[in-house]
Amino acid sequence: MTSLRKRLLPTVLFALLAVPAIATAQTNLRVGLAEDPDVLDPSFGRTYVGRVVFAALCDKLFDTDEKLNILPQLALSHETSPDGKTVTIKLRPGVKFHDGEPMDAEAVKFSLERHLTLSGSFRRPEIAAIDTIEVADPTTVRLLLKTPYSPLVAQLTDRAGMMVSPKAAKEMGDKFGQRPVCAGPYRFVERVQQDRIVLERFADYWNKDQVKIDRITYLPIQDSTVRLANLKSGQLDLIERALATDIKEIQADRRLKLATGIDLGYMGMTINVANGEAAKNPLGQDARVRLALSLAIDREAINQVVFNGASMPGNQWVNPNNPWYQSKFPVPTRDVARAKKLLADAGVKTPVAVDYMVPNNPETRQVAEVIQAMAAEAGFDMKIRVTEFATSLNEAESGRYQAYMLNWSGRPDPDGNLYVFHKTGAPQNYGKYSSPEVDAWLDEARVKSGKAERMALYEKVADKLLNEGSVLYLYHRAVIIAHNAKLEGFKPHPDGLVRVVGLTMK
Repeated sequence: MTSLRKRLLPTVLFALLAVPAIATAQTNLRVGLAEDPDVLDPSFGRTYVGRVVFAALCDKLFDTDEKLNILPQLALSHETSPDGKTVTIKLRPGVKFHDGEPMDAEAVKFSLERHLTLSGSFRRPEIAAIDTIEVADPTTVRLLLKTPYSPLVAQLTDRAGMMVSPKAAKEMGDKFGQRPVCAGPYRFVERVQQDRIVLERFADYWNKDQVKIDRITYLPIQDSTVRLANLKSGQLDLIERALATDIKEIQADRRLKLATGIDLGYMGMTINVANGEAAKNPLGQDARVRLALSLAIDREAINQVVFNGASMPGNQWVNPNNPWYQSKFPVPTRDVARAKKLLADAGVKTPVAVDYMVPNNPETRQVAEVIQAMAAEAGFDMKIRVTEFATSLNEAESGRYQAYMLNWSGRPDPDGNLYVFHKTGAPQNYGKYSSPEVDAWLDEARVKSGKAERMALYEKVADKLLNEGSVLYLYHRAVIIAHNAKLEGFKPHPDGLVRVVGLTMK
Protein backbone atom coordinates (compact mmCIF):
# COMPACT_ATOMS: atom_id res chain seq x y z
CA MET A 1 0.00 0.00 0.00
CA THR A 2 2.87 2.39 0.80
CA SER A 3 4.33 2.07 -2.71
CA LEU A 4 0.83 2.51 -4.19
CA ARG A 5 0.38 5.78 -2.32
CA LYS A 6 3.75 7.00 -3.51
CA ARG A 7 2.76 6.30 -7.10
CA LEU A 8 -0.75 7.70 -6.96
CA LEU A 9 -0.43 10.91 -4.96
CA PRO A 10 1.89 12.73 -7.41
CA THR A 11 -0.38 11.69 -10.28
CA VAL A 12 -3.43 13.08 -8.50
CA LEU A 13 -1.67 16.33 -7.63
CA PHE A 14 -0.53 16.69 -11.23
CA ALA A 15 -4.12 16.24 -12.41
CA LEU A 16 -5.27 18.90 -9.97
CA LEU A 17 -2.58 21.31 -11.12
CA ALA A 18 -3.49 20.60 -14.74
CA VAL A 19 -6.99 22.06 -14.30
CA PRO A 20 -7.11 25.33 -16.30
CA ALA A 21 -6.21 28.38 -14.23
CA ILE A 22 -9.15 30.41 -12.96
CA ALA A 23 -9.32 34.00 -11.78
CA THR A 24 -8.69 34.52 -8.08
CA ALA A 25 -12.07 36.22 -7.70
CA GLN A 26 -13.81 32.97 -8.62
CA THR A 27 -14.62 30.21 -6.17
CA ASN A 28 -13.88 26.65 -7.22
CA LEU A 29 -15.29 23.58 -5.49
CA ARG A 30 -13.04 20.55 -6.03
CA VAL A 31 -14.79 17.23 -5.44
CA GLY A 32 -12.97 13.90 -5.17
CA LEU A 33 -14.95 11.01 -6.68
CA ALA A 34 -14.33 7.33 -5.96
CA GLU A 35 -14.61 6.45 -9.68
CA ASP A 36 -14.87 8.08 -13.05
CA PRO A 37 -18.56 8.37 -14.06
CA ASP A 38 -19.92 6.63 -17.12
CA VAL A 39 -21.70 8.58 -19.87
CA LEU A 40 -23.24 11.91 -18.76
CA ASP A 41 -26.57 11.27 -20.44
CA PRO A 42 -29.54 10.85 -18.06
CA SER A 43 -31.07 8.19 -20.31
CA PHE A 44 -27.98 5.98 -20.22
CA GLY A 45 -26.17 6.81 -16.98
CA ARG A 46 -25.80 3.95 -14.49
CA THR A 47 -23.14 4.97 -11.99
CA TYR A 48 -23.51 6.49 -8.55
CA VAL A 49 -20.72 9.00 -9.21
CA GLY A 50 -22.55 10.00 -12.36
CA ARG A 51 -25.51 10.91 -10.17
CA VAL A 52 -23.20 13.03 -8.01
CA VAL A 53 -22.24 15.06 -11.10
CA PHE A 54 -25.82 15.16 -12.39
CA ALA A 55 -26.90 16.76 -9.09
CA ALA A 56 -25.14 19.95 -10.24
CA LEU A 57 -25.71 19.57 -13.97
CA CYS A 58 -29.27 18.40 -14.54
CA ASP A 59 -32.26 19.47 -12.47
CA LYS A 60 -35.17 17.05 -12.18
CA LEU A 61 -38.90 17.54 -12.11
CA PHE A 62 -38.82 16.62 -8.41
CA ASP A 63 -36.23 16.11 -5.68
CA THR A 64 -36.14 14.71 -2.15
CA ASP A 65 -35.18 16.43 1.09
CA GLU A 66 -33.13 15.10 4.00
CA LYS A 67 -36.15 13.05 5.22
CA LEU A 68 -36.98 11.70 1.74
CA ASN A 69 -40.02 13.92 1.34
CA ILE A 70 -40.65 14.62 -2.34
CA LEU A 71 -40.24 18.28 -3.28
CA PRO A 72 -40.83 20.15 -6.54
CA GLN A 73 -37.77 21.25 -8.50
CA LEU A 74 -38.42 21.99 -12.19
CA ALA A 75 -42.04 21.21 -11.43
CA LEU A 76 -44.18 23.32 -9.11
CA SER A 77 -46.78 20.69 -8.26
CA HIS A 78 -48.43 17.48 -9.42
CA GLU A 79 -51.90 15.97 -9.17
CA THR A 80 -53.03 12.40 -9.79
CA SER A 81 -56.53 11.62 -11.04
CA PRO A 82 -58.87 9.49 -8.85
CA ASP A 83 -58.34 6.46 -11.12
CA GLY A 84 -54.57 6.87 -10.84
CA LYS A 85 -54.07 6.95 -14.60
CA THR A 86 -53.47 10.66 -15.23
CA VAL A 87 -50.71 12.69 -13.59
CA THR A 88 -50.84 16.43 -14.24
CA ILE A 89 -47.61 18.34 -13.62
CA LYS A 90 -47.41 22.11 -13.36
CA LEU A 91 -44.00 23.45 -14.34
CA ARG A 92 -41.91 26.29 -13.05
CA PRO A 93 -42.25 29.17 -15.56
CA GLY A 94 -39.31 30.94 -17.20
CA VAL A 95 -36.77 28.13 -16.78
CA LYS A 96 -34.02 27.87 -19.41
CA PHE A 97 -31.66 25.15 -20.52
CA HIS A 98 -27.94 25.88 -20.63
CA ASP A 99 -28.21 26.67 -24.35
CA GLY A 100 -30.90 29.30 -23.71
CA GLU A 101 -33.78 27.13 -24.96
CA PRO A 102 -36.97 27.15 -22.86
CA MET A 103 -37.56 24.35 -20.36
CA ASP A 104 -41.30 24.13 -20.98
CA ALA A 105 -43.96 21.45 -21.39
CA GLU A 106 -42.77 20.60 -24.90
CA ALA A 107 -39.27 20.01 -23.54
CA VAL A 108 -40.64 17.79 -20.78
CA LYS A 109 -42.59 15.77 -23.34
CA PHE A 110 -39.45 15.43 -25.48
CA SER A 111 -37.23 14.38 -22.55
CA LEU A 112 -39.65 11.77 -21.20
CA GLU A 113 -40.28 10.35 -24.67
CA ARG A 114 -36.52 10.23 -25.20
CA HIS A 115 -36.14 8.19 -22.01
CA LEU A 116 -38.87 5.85 -23.24
CA THR A 117 -37.80 5.38 -26.86
CA LEU A 118 -34.00 5.48 -27.04
CA SER A 119 -32.52 2.06 -27.67
CA GLY A 120 -30.76 0.89 -24.52
CA SER A 121 -32.28 3.55 -22.27
CA PHE A 122 -32.00 2.57 -18.61
CA ARG A 123 -34.87 4.92 -17.76
CA ARG A 124 -37.45 3.10 -19.87
CA PRO A 125 -38.43 0.49 -17.24
CA GLU A 126 -38.57 3.19 -14.56
CA ILE A 127 -41.34 5.10 -16.36
CA ALA A 128 -42.70 2.41 -18.67
CA ALA A 129 -46.21 2.93 -17.27
CA ILE A 130 -46.44 6.19 -19.25
CA ASP A 131 -48.55 5.64 -22.35
CA THR A 132 -48.78 9.12 -23.86
CA ILE A 133 -47.71 12.62 -22.89
CA GLU A 134 -49.92 15.64 -23.56
CA VAL A 135 -48.94 19.31 -23.53
CA ALA A 136 -51.87 21.26 -22.09
CA ASP A 137 -50.09 24.63 -22.17
CA PRO A 138 -46.47 25.81 -21.90
CA THR A 139 -46.36 25.11 -18.15
CA THR A 140 -48.67 22.08 -17.90
CA VAL A 141 -47.98 18.52 -18.99
CA ARG A 142 -50.22 15.48 -18.56
CA LEU A 143 -48.87 11.96 -18.25
CA LEU A 144 -51.47 9.41 -19.34
CA LEU A 145 -50.60 6.04 -17.84
CA LYS A 146 -51.31 2.53 -19.06
CA THR A 147 -52.11 1.56 -15.49
CA PRO A 148 -51.85 3.35 -12.14
CA TYR A 149 -48.18 3.54 -11.15
CA SER A 150 -47.51 4.44 -7.53
CA PRO A 151 -43.70 4.94 -7.79
CA LEU A 152 -43.89 7.40 -10.72
CA VAL A 153 -43.22 10.68 -8.91
CA ALA A 154 -40.46 8.98 -6.87
CA GLN A 155 -38.85 7.87 -10.13
CA LEU A 156 -38.97 11.47 -11.36
CA THR A 157 -36.74 12.51 -8.42
CA ASP A 158 -33.81 10.82 -10.17
CA ARG A 159 -32.48 10.53 -13.73
CA ALA A 160 -35.88 9.71 -15.21
CA GLY A 161 -36.94 13.20 -14.10
CA MET A 162 -33.92 14.97 -15.60
CA MET A 163 -34.81 17.21 -18.51
CA VAL A 164 -32.49 17.74 -21.49
CA SER A 165 -32.50 20.44 -24.16
CA PRO A 166 -34.42 19.10 -27.19
CA LYS A 167 -32.32 21.24 -29.52
CA ALA A 168 -29.00 19.95 -28.14
CA ALA A 169 -30.21 16.34 -27.97
CA LYS A 170 -31.29 16.39 -31.61
CA GLU A 171 -28.06 18.04 -32.77
CA MET A 172 -25.75 15.77 -30.75
CA GLY A 173 -27.63 12.51 -31.25
CA ASP A 174 -25.83 9.59 -29.61
CA LYS A 175 -22.97 11.92 -28.61
CA PHE A 176 -25.17 14.00 -26.29
CA GLY A 177 -23.49 12.49 -23.23
CA GLN A 178 -20.17 14.00 -24.31
CA ARG A 179 -21.52 17.57 -23.98
CA PRO A 180 -24.79 17.37 -22.02
CA VAL A 181 -27.14 20.36 -21.97
CA CYS A 182 -29.60 20.39 -19.07
CA ALA A 183 -31.31 22.93 -16.79
CA GLY A 184 -29.26 22.60 -13.62
CA PRO A 185 -27.33 25.23 -11.63
CA TYR A 186 -24.08 24.44 -13.47
CA ARG A 187 -23.35 23.96 -17.16
CA PHE A 188 -20.90 21.57 -18.75
CA VAL A 189 -17.45 22.92 -19.68
CA GLU A 190 -15.16 19.96 -20.33
CA ARG A 191 -14.38 16.37 -19.53
CA VAL A 192 -11.05 14.58 -19.66
CA GLN A 193 -11.73 10.87 -19.18
CA GLN A 194 -10.27 9.46 -15.95
CA ASP A 195 -8.99 12.95 -15.08
CA ARG A 196 -11.64 15.63 -14.51
CA ILE A 197 -15.12 16.97 -15.23
CA VAL A 198 -15.48 20.75 -15.10
CA LEU A 199 -18.75 22.65 -14.68
CA GLU A 200 -19.37 26.38 -14.31
CA ARG A 201 -22.19 28.37 -12.80
CA PHE A 202 -25.14 28.94 -15.15
CA ALA A 203 -25.99 32.64 -15.07
CA ASP A 204 -29.65 32.13 -16.08
CA TYR A 205 -30.45 29.37 -13.59
CA TRP A 206 -33.98 29.70 -12.20
CA ASN A 207 -32.67 29.77 -8.61
CA LYS A 208 -29.42 31.60 -9.36
CA ASP A 209 -29.42 33.65 -6.14
CA GLN A 210 -28.71 30.44 -4.21
CA VAL A 211 -25.76 29.43 -6.40
CA LYS A 212 -22.66 30.95 -4.79
CA ILE A 213 -19.76 28.90 -6.17
CA ASP A 214 -18.50 29.72 -9.66
CA ARG A 215 -16.92 26.47 -10.75
CA ILE A 216 -16.98 22.79 -9.81
CA THR A 217 -14.21 20.37 -10.73
CA TYR A 218 -14.86 16.66 -10.19
CA LEU A 219 -11.73 14.50 -9.97
CA PRO A 220 -11.93 10.69 -10.04
CA ILE A 221 -9.44 9.30 -7.49
CA GLN A 222 -10.00 5.62 -6.84
CA ASP A 223 -7.68 5.28 -3.87
CA SER A 224 -9.59 6.43 -0.79
CA THR A 225 -6.41 7.12 1.14
CA VAL A 226 -5.22 9.45 -1.61
CA ARG A 227 -8.59 11.20 -1.72
CA LEU A 228 -8.42 11.89 2.00
CA ALA A 229 -4.77 12.99 1.80
CA ASN A 230 -5.68 15.54 -0.86
CA LEU A 231 -8.62 16.78 1.20
CA LYS A 232 -6.39 17.25 4.24
CA SER A 233 -3.72 19.04 2.18
CA GLY A 234 -6.28 21.45 0.71
CA GLN A 235 -6.09 20.09 -2.84
CA LEU A 236 -9.72 18.95 -2.58
CA ASP A 237 -12.69 20.58 -0.86
CA LEU A 238 -15.00 17.55 -0.55
CA ILE A 239 -14.71 13.80 -0.96
CA GLU A 240 -17.49 11.26 -1.29
CA ARG A 241 -17.27 7.76 0.18
CA ALA A 242 -14.48 8.26 2.65
CA LEU A 243 -13.50 5.02 4.37
CA ALA A 244 -15.29 4.02 7.56
CA THR A 245 -11.87 3.31 9.05
CA ASP A 246 -10.96 6.98 8.49
CA ILE A 247 -13.88 8.43 10.47
CA LYS A 248 -11.87 9.03 13.65
CA GLU A 249 -9.05 10.67 11.69
CA ILE A 250 -11.50 13.00 9.95
CA GLN A 251 -13.26 13.88 13.21
CA ALA A 252 -9.93 14.70 14.83
CA ASP A 253 -9.00 17.24 12.14
CA ARG A 254 -10.44 20.69 12.96
CA ARG A 255 -10.10 21.70 9.32
CA LEU A 256 -12.60 19.04 8.23
CA LYS A 257 -16.28 18.27 8.73
CA LEU A 258 -17.96 14.89 8.48
CA ALA A 259 -21.45 13.81 7.36
CA THR A 260 -22.57 10.19 7.75
CA GLY A 261 -25.66 8.04 7.33
CA ILE A 262 -26.83 4.65 5.98
CA ASP A 263 -27.59 4.65 2.28
CA LEU A 264 -30.89 3.87 0.62
CA GLY A 265 -29.51 0.98 -1.38
CA TYR A 266 -27.37 -2.07 -0.74
CA MET A 267 -24.18 -3.91 -1.52
CA GLY A 268 -24.95 -7.28 -3.01
CA MET A 269 -23.41 -10.13 -4.94
CA THR A 270 -25.17 -10.58 -8.26
CA ILE A 271 -25.08 -14.17 -9.51
CA ASN A 272 -25.17 -15.01 -13.21
CA VAL A 273 -28.03 -17.50 -13.46
CA ALA A 274 -28.93 -17.31 -17.16
CA ASN A 275 -26.73 -14.77 -18.94
CA GLY A 276 -24.74 -16.84 -21.43
CA GLU A 277 -22.17 -19.60 -21.04
CA ALA A 278 -20.74 -18.24 -17.79
CA ALA A 279 -24.03 -19.08 -16.05
CA LYS A 280 -23.57 -22.79 -16.70
CA ASN A 281 -22.02 -23.73 -13.37
CA PRO A 282 -23.33 -24.99 -10.01
CA LEU A 283 -23.71 -21.49 -8.52
CA GLY A 284 -25.72 -20.22 -11.45
CA GLN A 285 -27.86 -23.32 -11.98
CA ASP A 286 -28.75 -24.47 -8.47
CA ALA A 287 -30.49 -22.26 -5.88
CA ARG A 288 -29.17 -24.53 -3.11
CA VAL A 289 -25.61 -23.59 -4.03
CA ARG A 290 -26.48 -19.89 -3.96
CA LEU A 291 -28.12 -20.29 -0.55
CA ALA A 292 -25.05 -22.17 0.67
CA LEU A 293 -22.83 -19.25 -0.38
CA SER A 294 -25.12 -16.82 1.42
CA LEU A 295 -25.01 -18.93 4.62
CA ALA A 296 -21.21 -19.09 4.45
CA ILE A 297 -21.01 -15.31 4.86
CA ASP A 298 -20.98 -13.63 8.28
CA ARG A 299 -22.49 -10.22 7.48
CA GLU A 300 -21.89 -8.74 10.92
CA ALA A 301 -18.24 -9.81 10.82
CA ILE A 302 -17.82 -7.96 7.52
CA ASN A 303 -19.31 -4.87 9.14
CA GLN A 304 -16.90 -5.03 12.07
CA VAL A 305 -13.75 -6.09 10.24
CA VAL A 306 -14.00 -3.81 7.20
CA PHE A 307 -16.20 -0.94 8.39
CA ASN A 308 -15.52 -0.72 12.15
CA GLY A 309 -19.25 -1.25 12.70
CA ALA A 310 -20.25 1.86 10.68
CA SER A 311 -22.26 0.02 7.99
CA MET A 312 -25.38 -2.08 8.49
CA PRO A 313 -25.62 -5.84 7.79
CA GLY A 314 -28.52 -6.67 5.50
CA ASN A 315 -30.26 -9.34 3.49
CA GLN A 316 -32.79 -7.34 1.47
CA TRP A 317 -32.97 -4.48 -1.01
CA VAL A 318 -33.63 -2.00 1.83
CA ASN A 319 -31.89 -1.81 5.20
CA PRO A 320 -33.46 -3.24 8.39
CA ASN A 321 -34.41 0.25 9.62
CA ASN A 322 -36.27 1.10 6.43
CA PRO A 323 -40.10 1.09 6.75
CA TRP A 324 -40.24 -1.19 3.67
CA TYR A 325 -38.05 -3.89 5.24
CA GLN A 326 -39.66 -7.33 5.44
CA SER A 327 -39.13 -8.21 9.12
CA LYS A 328 -40.44 -11.74 8.50
CA PHE A 329 -37.07 -12.45 6.88
CA PRO A 330 -34.35 -11.21 9.26
CA VAL A 331 -30.64 -11.04 8.45
CA PRO A 332 -29.39 -14.65 8.57
CA THR A 333 -26.58 -15.75 10.86
CA ARG A 334 -23.64 -17.63 9.42
CA ASP A 335 -24.19 -21.40 9.26
CA VAL A 336 -21.26 -23.25 7.68
CA ALA A 337 -22.64 -26.69 8.58
CA ARG A 338 -25.90 -26.01 6.75
CA ALA A 339 -23.99 -24.52 3.82
CA LYS A 340 -21.94 -27.72 3.48
CA LYS A 341 -25.08 -29.86 3.68
CA LEU A 342 -26.73 -27.81 0.92
CA LEU A 343 -23.70 -28.36 -1.31
CA ALA A 344 -23.80 -32.09 -0.53
CA ASP A 345 -27.53 -32.21 -1.29
CA ALA A 346 -26.87 -30.45 -4.59
CA GLY A 347 -24.34 -33.15 -5.45
CA VAL A 348 -21.62 -30.70 -6.46
CA LYS A 349 -17.92 -31.35 -6.27
CA THR A 350 -16.09 -29.05 -3.86
CA PRO A 351 -14.45 -26.66 -3.89
CA VAL A 352 -16.95 -24.87 -6.15
CA ALA A 353 -14.87 -22.51 -8.29
CA VAL A 354 -16.45 -19.07 -8.86
CA ASP A 355 -15.25 -16.25 -11.12
CA TYR A 356 -15.78 -13.41 -8.65
CA MET A 357 -15.72 -9.99 -10.35
CA VAL A 358 -15.00 -7.13 -7.94
CA PRO A 359 -14.87 -3.40 -8.82
CA ASN A 360 -11.54 -1.76 -8.08
CA ASN A 361 -12.43 -0.04 -4.83
CA PRO A 362 -10.35 -0.52 -1.64
CA GLU A 363 -13.26 -1.33 0.69
CA THR A 364 -15.00 -3.55 -1.86
CA ARG A 365 -11.77 -5.45 -2.46
CA GLN A 366 -11.34 -5.95 1.28
CA VAL A 367 -14.92 -7.20 1.63
CA ALA A 368 -14.31 -9.60 -1.26
CA GLU A 369 -11.21 -10.99 0.46
CA VAL A 370 -13.15 -11.54 3.69
CA ILE A 371 -15.93 -13.30 1.77
CA GLN A 372 -13.33 -15.36 -0.08
CA ALA A 373 -11.94 -16.66 3.24
CA MET A 374 -15.38 -17.31 4.73
CA ALA A 375 -16.68 -19.08 1.62
CA ALA A 376 -13.60 -21.32 1.47
CA GLU A 377 -14.58 -22.84 4.82
CA ALA A 378 -17.90 -23.95 3.32
CA GLY A 379 -16.47 -25.34 0.07
CA PHE A 380 -16.16 -22.42 -2.37
CA ASP A 381 -13.11 -21.21 -4.27
CA MET A 382 -13.92 -17.54 -4.91
CA LYS A 383 -11.43 -16.42 -7.59
CA ILE A 384 -11.38 -12.63 -7.20
CA ARG A 385 -11.06 -10.67 -10.47
CA VAL A 386 -10.54 -6.96 -9.75
CA THR A 387 -12.02 -4.83 -12.56
CA GLU A 388 -12.35 -1.10 -13.23
CA PHE A 389 -15.91 -0.13 -12.34
CA ALA A 390 -17.25 1.04 -15.72
CA THR A 391 -15.67 -2.03 -17.32
CA SER A 392 -17.29 -4.27 -14.74
CA LEU A 393 -20.73 -2.97 -15.73
CA ASN A 394 -20.04 -3.87 -19.35
CA GLU A 395 -18.76 -7.29 -18.33
CA ALA A 396 -21.91 -7.87 -16.25
CA GLU A 397 -24.17 -6.78 -19.08
CA SER A 398 -22.40 -9.17 -21.45
CA GLY A 399 -22.57 -12.07 -19.00
CA ARG A 400 -18.80 -12.40 -18.58
CA TYR A 401 -18.88 -13.21 -14.86
CA GLN A 402 -20.27 -15.73 -12.39
CA ALA A 403 -20.52 -13.54 -9.27
CA TYR A 404 -20.32 -9.74 -9.24
CA MET A 405 -20.01 -7.38 -6.28
CA LEU A 406 -22.31 -4.48 -7.08
CA ASN A 407 -23.48 -1.59 -4.96
CA TRP A 408 -26.81 0.09 -5.69
CA SER A 409 -27.14 3.60 -4.27
CA GLY A 410 -30.87 3.22 -3.73
CA ARG A 411 -34.14 4.99 -4.39
CA PRO A 412 -36.80 6.34 -2.01
CA ASP A 413 -39.44 3.88 -3.26
CA PRO A 414 -38.62 0.15 -2.96
CA ASP A 415 -39.64 -0.38 -6.58
CA GLY A 416 -36.48 1.50 -7.54
CA ASN A 417 -34.34 -1.07 -5.70
CA LEU A 418 -36.17 -4.10 -7.07
CA TYR A 419 -37.81 -3.86 -10.46
CA VAL A 420 -34.86 -3.20 -12.78
CA PHE A 421 -32.81 -5.96 -11.12
CA HIS A 422 -35.36 -8.80 -10.98
CA LYS A 423 -38.03 -8.21 -13.61
CA THR A 424 -37.58 -10.50 -16.61
CA GLY A 425 -35.70 -8.65 -19.33
CA ALA A 426 -35.09 -5.49 -17.27
CA PRO A 427 -31.85 -3.73 -18.29
CA GLN A 428 -30.08 -4.10 -14.94
CA ASN A 429 -31.10 -7.71 -14.42
CA TYR A 430 -27.52 -8.71 -15.13
CA GLY A 431 -27.98 -12.29 -13.98
CA LYS A 432 -31.04 -12.76 -16.25
CA TYR A 433 -33.15 -14.10 -13.39
CA SER A 434 -36.71 -14.77 -14.53
CA SER A 435 -39.82 -15.75 -12.58
CA PRO A 436 -43.38 -15.21 -13.88
CA GLU A 437 -44.58 -15.01 -10.27
CA VAL A 438 -42.05 -12.34 -9.28
CA ASP A 439 -42.84 -10.43 -12.48
CA ALA A 440 -46.53 -10.44 -11.65
CA TRP A 441 -45.99 -9.35 -8.03
CA LEU A 442 -43.62 -6.55 -9.03
CA ASP A 443 -46.08 -5.29 -11.64
CA GLU A 444 -48.99 -5.45 -9.22
CA ALA A 445 -47.02 -3.56 -6.54
CA ARG A 446 -46.62 -0.73 -9.04
CA VAL A 447 -50.38 -0.49 -9.50
CA LYS A 448 -51.35 -0.53 -5.82
CA SER A 449 -51.22 2.75 -3.93
CA GLY A 450 -51.71 1.54 -0.34
CA LYS A 451 -48.57 0.66 1.60
CA ALA A 452 -50.11 -2.40 3.27
CA GLU A 453 -51.09 -3.87 -0.11
CA ARG A 454 -47.65 -3.24 -1.53
CA MET A 455 -45.92 -4.66 1.55
CA ALA A 456 -47.91 -7.87 1.20
CA LEU A 457 -46.78 -8.24 -2.40
CA TYR A 458 -43.15 -7.48 -1.53
CA GLU A 459 -43.32 -10.14 1.19
CA LYS A 460 -44.07 -12.69 -1.55
CA VAL A 461 -41.22 -11.29 -3.62
CA ALA A 462 -38.85 -11.59 -0.65
CA ASP A 463 -39.84 -15.18 0.05
CA LYS A 464 -39.03 -16.10 -3.55
CA LEU A 465 -35.90 -14.03 -4.14
CA LEU A 466 -34.19 -14.76 -0.83
CA ASN A 467 -34.44 -18.49 -1.55
CA GLU A 468 -33.70 -18.68 -5.26
CA GLY A 469 -32.91 -15.22 -6.62
CA SER A 470 -29.82 -13.89 -8.36
CA VAL A 471 -28.71 -11.33 -5.74
CA LEU A 472 -27.17 -12.12 -2.35
CA TYR A 473 -27.74 -8.97 -0.27
CA LEU A 474 -24.84 -8.32 2.09
CA TYR A 475 -24.85 -4.91 3.77
CA HIS A 476 -25.86 -1.26 3.49
CA ARG A 477 -23.04 1.22 3.19
CA ALA A 478 -22.34 4.06 5.50
CA VAL A 479 -22.53 7.19 3.36
CA ILE A 480 -19.47 9.11 4.52
CA ILE A 481 -18.80 12.55 3.08
CA ALA A 482 -15.96 14.69 4.37
CA HIS A 483 -15.35 18.30 3.40
CA ASN A 484 -13.24 21.33 4.18
CA ALA A 485 -14.65 23.32 7.10
CA LYS A 486 -14.56 26.41 4.86
CA LEU A 487 -17.37 24.87 2.81
CA GLU A 488 -20.66 25.94 4.36
CA GLY A 489 -24.26 24.98 3.72
CA PHE A 490 -23.72 21.28 3.00
CA LYS A 491 -26.65 19.10 4.04
CA PRO A 492 -26.29 15.31 3.98
CA HIS A 493 -29.06 13.35 2.26
CA PRO A 494 -29.85 9.63 2.54
CA ASP A 495 -29.07 9.18 -1.16
CA GLY A 496 -25.52 10.45 -0.54
CA LEU A 497 -25.64 12.95 -3.41
CA VAL A 498 -23.91 16.31 -3.15
CA ARG A 499 -26.47 19.06 -3.69
CA VAL A 500 -24.60 22.24 -4.58
CA VAL A 501 -27.33 24.86 -4.43
CA GLY A 502 -26.81 26.88 -1.25
CA LEU A 503 -23.15 25.97 -0.79
CA THR A 504 -20.66 28.74 -0.06
CA MET A 505 -16.89 28.87 0.46
CA LYS A 506 -15.55 31.10 3.21
